[in-house]
Amino acid sequence: MRVATAWQALAQNPFRFLVSPWPWRSLLYLLSGGVFGLTIFAVLAAATVLGVIFFVLIAGVVVLLLIVLSGIFIARVERFRLRLVDLDGCPDPHRPPLDPGAWPWLRTRFTEPATWRELGFTALSVTALCWLDITVLGFAFAVPYLSFRAPVGDPSAWPWLVIGAVTLAAGPYLVTAWAGAHAALTRIFLSPRDHEIGTGLSEVARTKERLLDAFESERARIERDLHDGAQQRLVTLGMNLGLARLDTADPLLADRLSDAQEQLTVALSELRDLVRGLNPQVLYDNGLAAAVVDTAGRSVVATTVDVRLPERLPHRVETTAYFVVAEALTNISKHSRASAATVYGRLHADTLVFEISDNGGGGADPLSGTGLTGLADRLEVVAGTLKLSSPLGGPTTLKVEIPCRIA
Repeated sequence: MRVATAWQALAQNPFRFLVSPWPWRSLLYLLSGGVFGLTIFAVLAAATVLGVIFFVLIAGVVVLLLIVLSGIFIARVERFRLRLVDLDGCPDPHRPPLDPGAWPWLRTRFTEPATWRELGFTALSVTALCWLDITVLGFAFAVPYLSFRAPVGDPSAWPWLVIGAVTLAAGPYLVTAWAGAHAALTRIFLSPRDHEIGTGLSEVARTKERLLDAFESERARIERDLHDGAQQRLVTLGMNLGLARLDTADPLLADRLSDAQEQLTVALSELRDLVRGLNPQVLYDNGLAAAVVDTAGRSVVATTVDVRLPERLPHRVETTAYFVVAEALTNISKHSRASAATVYGRLHADTLVFEISDNGGGGADPLSGTGLTGLADRLEVVAGTLKLSSPLGGPTTLKVEIPCRIA
């Protein structure tokens, strides 16, 4: 799993972070931001003065219009620079004009909210962000430089040496922290809003939801057919075999009928487990917490459950969380070589959080076919996330977060 941002690299391992490329990428991000911001500040200040002076002329109006449109160019550069500290980048929110030509392009750009957000970001960048970039760089490097210039033999110089050493050691973290904050603010302004993503992607999301609903309906239908059809026929067949065994006088035939009845009992038990897995009645009757306890109780690995939920959750959230937990426990039984597992579940604000841990050998890999990719796909439909920690030697922890707004 790749590290997408400098902040994530810093949070994962602060010590390994120092030998990674992220401090240098953050430094380059702030340096280029300071230089680019000061350059744009000078150009826009001069253009604004010229536009105001010549406002009565057509040239002045054109200059002011170009200032408004300059946000589009500046935002494009900022999206390019953003990849220094955020590998995921930031999509362009602008839509193509309906007709070719300069006038349709101008009409489209001036009527788009993204153009005005980019202009606002440009004003914020040249008046505050670029100056903050320079301030942070100055503090991170100028303070140590000035501190170390103090005379070595001067007894009063040692506090400055300590300050310089501390500032120098904290410099990479300070630079990266502000670079991450700057990048986060940039993404807030320049990322496309929901209505700007495009009908294609919106339709994909709706298609996923329809497929999930269809899958849930089909699974419920299969469960009803198995429960009311095949399962009842097997129960009847078992009763008939029992009666036939009692009626026969041949000991050999009675033994064979008894063996067939035992095999049928095993098959019926497996069918009941399959039906329970397809459409767990305990989930719909008693809620997610009870369903997780029921599933954990049937696991071959000793599982401790600590799930506390204030009330019933939306149906789709409960169903998704249940099957993710059930699949995770199945993976533990099949692949982890664990002797104990724990399931922890809470509702924090508007997010349902589950952590499934085991004391197995670790080394779980989403690419090795252990079902993790399927879990991630299921969670993606409900905008959930899946995080995995599984170092070699264990333990393994799977953290699931599902947005859950209770009306």
